[in-house]
Amino acid sequence: MGKVVMYSSVSVDGFVADDNDQPGPLFDWLTSGDVPLDDSGALKVSQTSYDYTRPYWDQIGVTVVGRHVFDMTDGWDGTPPGGVDHVVVVTHRPAPEGWDPGAPFHFVDGVEAAVARAQELAGDRVVEVAAGDVGGQVLAAGLVDEVRMDVVPVVLGSGKRYFGSVDAQHLLEDPDAVIQGDRVLHLRYRVRR
Repeated sequence: MGKVVMYSSVSVDGFVADDNDQPGPLFDWLTSGDVPLDDSGALKVSQTSYDYTRPYWDQIGVTVVGRHVFDMTDGWDGTPPGGVDHVVVVTHRPAPEGWDPGAPFHFVDGVEAAVARAQELAGDRVVEVAAGDVGGQVLAAGLVDEVRMDVVPVVLGSGKRYFGSVDAQHLLEDPDAVIQGDRVLHLRYRVRR
């Protein structure tokens, strides 16, 4: 079974979006380089960021997100982002009216059931969990193996926290990757068991 990784770009003060759910400059590093990160050509990063990010993205089999993110993105028009095979949406509500039942999206009630479904779909590939409220719930449930952060040099001051509303201490190991890209610091931690 593949590992479960909590991941996002994050401000230096720990936010994944501002109070209006806008990322501001958090994703600027994805368009400020000269090395294409995907086939679209829209994402271009530094060579250092490419060498760190591309191999990780290639390992992702399933992404787990909350219903809020799904609704904000209009379900990516039924196509999982970043070439991921499946998206598992944590929600208490059914799929939206008129949703294509053939789209590789799975609507699951509860984080434990969502991670179990994602691991089933991913096999030995990585299950990526979006940071924020759902990511924090998955961490609190003891289901996260690794935390990855792309730390961007900006202070948002307030907004949506990387770890959501986690209200207990969770220990991480020392970082096993600290990579400086252009306008981003890539960090990777294993969760201490």
